Amino acid sequence: MKQFLSTITLLIIFTSPLLAQSPFQLSLTPDVALHPRTEKIEGLSIGIWAENPHKAVAFGVAQGARGDSSGLSIALLINYAESYKGIQWAPANIASGNYTGWQTGIINYTEGDLKGLQTGTVNYAKNLTGIQFGFFNYAEHVERGIQIGTINIMPENVFLSNLPEELSPVMVFVNWKL
Repeated sequence: MKQFLSTITLLIIFTSPLLAQSPFQLSLTPDVALHPRTEKIEGLSIGIWAENPHKAVAFGVAQGARGDSSGLSIALLINYAESYKGIQWAPANIASGNYTGWQTGIINYTEGDLKGLQTGTVNYAKNLTGIQFGFFNYAEHVERGIQIGTINIMPENVFLSNLPEELSPVMVFVNWKL
């Protein structure tokens, strides 16, 4: 596995210069970094705390993604993004805008549109089109979605009145709106 990750990292580092001006970011904080926080990184970002718009593989303790960003973001504590497409993996994942992809962590929060999958202990989406899988799932508005978990809340649903399209505002184990 280490050899595989090393090979992927080297491929990204050596092929990214062909694709972008900033293929690599190394940072201690957003202001103590190789590139300013406003510069888009297309390749690999490694840092204690990084906060750039990116189309990259990002590793760190805290990973921030400004603007429209995409890729794979792995953090020891938190991932946060304005708008993100891809995979976020950390104990806490926060998208203040729209999110397309897979968020996995203890807490997942999407303030805008979630199109994809949230897996965690607590999942929140303002607008859900996809799947939430966790202990506590909450979707303020659901276009189409399924929740699987101990407590599942879709406040717009009407209790058993619109079967089979929707189930209930609050359900245990499973809830949906199709």
